[in-house]
Amino acid sequence: MYGTCLWLRAVRNLPGLGTAPLMRRFLHNLIRLRGKPSADRQLTLFAEQTDRVLEEPTAPPSPPPRPASSAVTKQPTTAQQRYDALVVEMKDRYGLRVRKWRSNTTGCAWAVTYTDGSRSRLIEAPYPKGPVSAAVFLHEVGHHAIGLGAVRPRCLEEYRAWQWSLLQMEAHGIDVTSRLKKRVVESLHYAVSKAARRGLKRLPVELAGFVDRHAIGTPGHIDALIDGLMSNARTVPSLVG
Repeated sequence: MYGTCLWLRAVRNLPGLGTAPLMRRFLHNLIRLRGKPSADRQLTLFAEQTDRVLEEPTAPPSPPPRPASSAVTKQPTTAQQRYDALVVEMKDRYGLRVRKWRSNTTGCAWAVTYTDGSRSRLIEAPYPKGPVSAAVFLHEVGHHAIGLGAVRPRCLEEYRAWQWSLLQMEAHGIDVTSRLKKRVVESLHYAVSKAARRGLKRLPVELAGFVDRHAIGTPGHIDALIDGLMSNARTVPSLVG
């Protein structure tokens, strides 16, 4: 008993044993060592166990949990997501129904009037996946936007529909590429040639530059025709309103 008191006095001054967890382990070891045959042996075993306790590294406190952020990180919008949103917007705005998504860059627009007086606006067009397909899709929507059959002659309606399409491309931040410009010019040349074959007497002045196919293909002429088309579009209230 006297030896136990000496141990208690000696260990009490050891650094780190003033804390409650280490003191409990100290008393636990002391109780286990009671009844051993040799006091010296007890002291040796106890010292070895105490050294191990003092050498055990203290685990760093775990960091507090991060509070859940209320703001959702917004992912950047891809080009295809913008085209998808464009399709939804146009269908909702003009009440359109797409009868068929075409695999090429052609399209058509028409309307069906039913016996009850209701009217369906329909189009066929390529699904927008790039500037050209998006422009053709918007061109067909444009026929309904400006009024299907409201512009005469038919070749002038084609011209207005392309103007509306390119204005929408500009408003939605879609590039008007060189390939697209060529596609527009060729389409309008075809519309003028078709009107001439059907006996058109007077060609609208806006379409005069699309008559000569050879002139259309000269360097810089396509850009000049598209610039003129866009400049004229901004003067037509039904297109910019």
